[in-house]
Amino acid sequence: MTQVATSPPSVGSAPHLHALAMGWKLLLFRGICAIAFGAIAVTMPLPTIATLIWMVAAFCVIDGVFALVAAISGRAKAYAPTWWLVLVGVLGIVAGIAIFEFPGVAGLLMLKFIAFFAIFRGVFEIVGAIQLRKVIRNEWVLILGGLIDIAFGVYVLAFPGQSALAMVMVLGIFAIISGVSLVALSMRLKKHATA
Repeated sequence: MTQVATSPPSVGSAPHLHALAMGWKLLLFRGICAIAFGAIAVTMPLPTIATLIWMVAAFCVIDGVFALVAAISGRAKAYAPTWWLVLVGVLGIVAGIAIFEFPGVAGLLMLKFIAFFAIFRGVFEIVGAIQLRKVIRNEWVLILGGLIDIAFGVYVLAFPGQSALAMVMVLGIFAIISGVSLVALSMRLKKHATA
């Protein structure tokens, strides 16, 4: 019995790749925007922090308005009760206005939330590693990760200003790396789209 070798599908026959290639300009635009945001975040971290806080405030207000509209129109009754949508809408709008009025306090609260989350996560990682020490190997890696999380949380609580700047710088570097990869992907997809 002879076997026929099947050749792998050609690049042109993949419908998902073709659809993605048709949107290469959008990927290029997203990559350029990410690089621009990253460059701004790295070179001007303080204005970036303020902008991010304002964006969170705007999101809260807009999300609250949409929740209220959904509650009033009754279109979302199948997904959530009306009273819940009204509550979410009002709280979102109030939170957004509060952030607009007191952006410094809001930024500090967000940092404290991140810090306490890191500390609690670190504690749970250490407890989990101790409980699983007879079941898993190298539990010290989990303990080390927990200690790093706790140290990060304590650092953020002790030095909130420096922590905010450092987080924005890391976010900026991540955005630049992500943007460069999106631009490179879009250039490869452009070749496919023109082929």
